[in-house]
Amino acid sequence: MGILWKYCFKPSFLVNKKSFIINFFGTKKRNFGITSILYEKNANSKVNDQWESFPVENIRNFSIIAHVDHGKSTLADRLLEVTGAVDISDANKQVLDRLQVEKERGITVKAQTASLNYELNGKNYLLNLIDTPGHVDFSNEVARSLSTCQGVILLVDANQGVQAQTVANFYLAFTNELVIIPVLNKVDLKNANPELVVQQLKTLFNINPEEVLKISAKLGNGISELIHAIIERIPAPPAKRDSKLQALLFDSWYDRYRGAIGMIYVKNGNIKVGDEVKWYHTGREYTVKGLSVLTPEEVPVNILNGGQVGCVICNMRSSKEAHIGDTLLHINDPAEALPGFDPVKPMVYAGVYPINQSQHPVLRAAIEKLTLNDNAVSVSLDSSPALGQGWRLGFLGLLHLEVFSQRLEQEYDATAILTSPSVTYKVILHGRKTKDKYGSEEIFVSNPAHFPDDSLVAEVHEPIVLGTIITPDTYLGDVISLCMDKRGIQQSAVNIDNTRIMLQFILPLNEIVVDFHDKLKSISSGYASFDYEDKGYVASNLVKLHILLNGVDVEELMTIVHSSKAKTFGKKFCSRLLDIIPRQQFQIAIQAKVGGKIVARETLKPYRKDVTAKLYGGDVTRRMKLLKRQSEGKKHLKMVANIALPRETFIEVLKR
Repeated sequence: MGILWKYCFKPSFLVNKKSFIINFFGTKKRNFGITSILYEKNANSKVNDQWESFPVENIRNFSIIAHVDHGKSTLADRLLEVTGAVDISDANKQVLDRLQVEKERGITVKAQTASLNYELNGKNYLLNLIDTPGHVDFSNEVARSLSTCQGVILLVDANQGVQAQTVANFYLAFTNELVIIPVLNKVDLKNANPELVVQQLKTLFNINPEEVLKISAKLGNGISELIHAIIERIPAPPAKRDSKLQALLFDSWYDRYRGAIGMIYVKNGNIKVGDEVKWYHTGREYTVKGLSVLTPEEVPVNILNGGQVGCVICNMRSSKEAHIGDTLLHINDPAEALPGFDPVKPMVYAGVYPINQSQHPVLRAAIEKLTLNDNAVSVSLDSSPALGQGWRLGFLGLLHLEVFSQRLEQEYDATAILTSPSVTYKVILHGRKTKDKYGSEEIFVSNPAHFPDDSLVAEVHEPIVLGTIITPDTYLGDVISLCMDKRGIQQSAVNIDNTRIMLQFILPLNEIVVDFHDKLKSISSGYASFDYEDKGYVASNLVKLHILLNGVDVEELMTIVHSSKAKTFGKKFCSRLLDIIPRQQFQIAIQAKVGGKIVARETLKPYRKDVTAKLYGGDVTRRMKLLKRQSEGKKHLKMVANIALPRETFIEVLKR
């Protein structure tokens, strides 16, 4: 058997340029684990020591922050071309956007990093660009990226002007005490108005107009001047290379061959291949198997010095071992931990179920793999009498939910049913019995079906957000009406210039999570922009809306609404069910109930059979006798029959 193993079994791993080819034929040591594979890969990799020789005063760490569609990815492409990281080509579009969904939607979902080499006045500078998403749902990615930077490029569209996310990102950078370089993009467009936008920056942020740079990222105009400004205005990182190792983990992803790869910023000291290290908070210890920098392609190095940004590979078997915000230290000479990040809190929850239960294993494997590379998604098991076994997933927002669903289909060919999104409510219970039953007098509920009975609830709190809306004054009345209709409370109104106004409203999250953004764009002809930030919980008069079919409570159709909207929402819900539920042989009463009161009702008429069709004359009592018998039969059928709701009915209702 040993001879057969030695001379006949010759497995090989044939992979792409990021991996390797290894043949076990004739070898004495047969360790087929990830550790040995990583060791041989890194031992045979060609190490580029160019990236190890930069003094700390020649390093600049910066990010690009902007509103959606203001040209962040295009500017990143030009920076890569000017610094020689990629060849100049018309095909260079969204180079740092690696996901298919990013290229299709034209948005950045995952923050990327690129280390660039640039020569100025006879000195080589290392420019670490950390690209950031622009949509509000991925603001946590922006916050993590800014933690490694000493400066930012505040990019503003010279045609659209300052938008809501521009304001949020500015104050995020300002509170982190970062150097801000204001840049106007798309100045080549015929409708661009740079002077007006410069005045907006001065009004809102008190930015000196002389400090504003004007570029065209698409044409490449002004890119060299921008790089010079980055080198001159942004300070070098305050790193002490002769100190103990302190490296901040600000991102991670999963590689099927190498395990979890951590993106770190070396605050102090240095880290080398072969070092014995540990994560401060988890306490796990590892040996560094590989280090690299992204250019944006991965380039192996032997050492990462203080002030640098790079990847660490240390045989972490899953992304759960790499906690974002943790500090990497040497085992033998540990230092103090660095300040981490606030844990990511999902804002929106949705049920995910397979189309049929035979596809459950395929969907489970797809969700497990995708969540390895998207640690912002929370996963818990869930089940539904109508849809079967599934999961309850938490997302950062509605776009995050849509992107996750799209990636499931594109990357893993897994089609799923996503229920209508909901938010998490804080429920205060009263009485010792409730505390014994639930383990606490305060619980959080994201699934309306798990909402406690009304008799147990003392108080309900709903999540609220501070929404920032920037709109042309032409649409001011419609925008305010929309916010008021969504139970908004106005906080402020500021004139940005002669035509645009910035509004701030306190809004309930459950009112804006589904269709608020679409309605805002519709009433403002696409000109208004919206951004929000979490403001905690507030007590609210929320009620549980029950849906009854012929007096039977359907748990899957239960929902949480504000008492002021219970009647309106119940009527719309019943009307929707009237169109969706198939007709039966008997009448169905569709009712919406709050507490013990019916607030809305619709009646689904039964199929009608003309039992008197065979009559051709005679006494009228014969006709009345047949109609009475039919009426009694339908009445009895209504009492004893079950309402057959097909699976498609639940899918239609829950998806809306």
